[in-house]
Amino acid sequence: MVKNKSVSRFPPRLIRAMADEVAKTVIKRLPRLIPHGRSRNQKQRRKPIENAIFLDTSAIIDGRIFDIIDLGLLSGVFVVLESILLELKHIADSKDLVKRVRGRKGLELLEKLKKNRRVKFTVLGNSNGSAKQNDKTEVDEELIYSANIHKGRIITCDYNLEKKATISNILAININTLANVLKVIAVPGEAIHIKILHKGKDVSQGIGYLDDGTMLVVEKASEDLGKEVDVIVSRVIQTTAGRILFAKKI
Repeated sequence: MVKNKSVSRFPPRLIRAMADEVAKTVIKRLPRLIPHGRSRNQKQRRKPIENAIFLDTSAIIDGRIFDIIDLGLLSGVFVVLESILLELKHIADSKDLVKRVRGRKGLELLEKLKKNRRVKFTVLGNSNGSAKQNDKTEVDEELIYSANIHKGRIITCDYNLEKKATISNILAININTLANVLKVIAVPGEAIHIKILHKGKDVSQGIGYLDDGTMLVVEKASEDLGKEVDVIVSRVIQTTAGRILFAKKI
């Protein structure tokens, strides 16, 4: 029996070339073959901040929110966007003295909040990369976008931002609204001792203010400027700016 010795063999150079091509193909396809690790890391980076509370520029320079935080009435992670910090820096560098003082005070309060070990605080970069940091409207849009992504709340003193956030189904707490809610409610028939500070719209009216800032309009008190008088509340009206009390001298 005669064995067939004619065995087909490839040249060594051809085998090496084929091996190189296979290796290149495997390397190119390798990232597609192991996507889970990258996706997991990306998910971790994009993980929402639990119970996030976003601070707006207006609330920071107003300052009252920090007193509320110190009282422990709010719990969660307080978040400030980089665009908000840049806006604060522009205010702190303003040529206007009042703006400059308020901007610097806001930055100081944030620094104090950051050092408070009882409070969770973080600075967050822009989420969509579209905010023009010198444009107030775009900063507001970025704030709403970030709050939506992290399912957080917004603390502000800006009425327009509050309304835009509400339209976007974001809970926005306006510090001014909160202050109005917490004001002492005077009722008709209540007696009050108050100082008349200036005249009202009507030449016969005198204007005074309660300790919480509520305006009190006193009839026929224009001649009592600078004096303290006893009055009795006749009616209370609610306006967009808050409550206004009307009273008569006793």
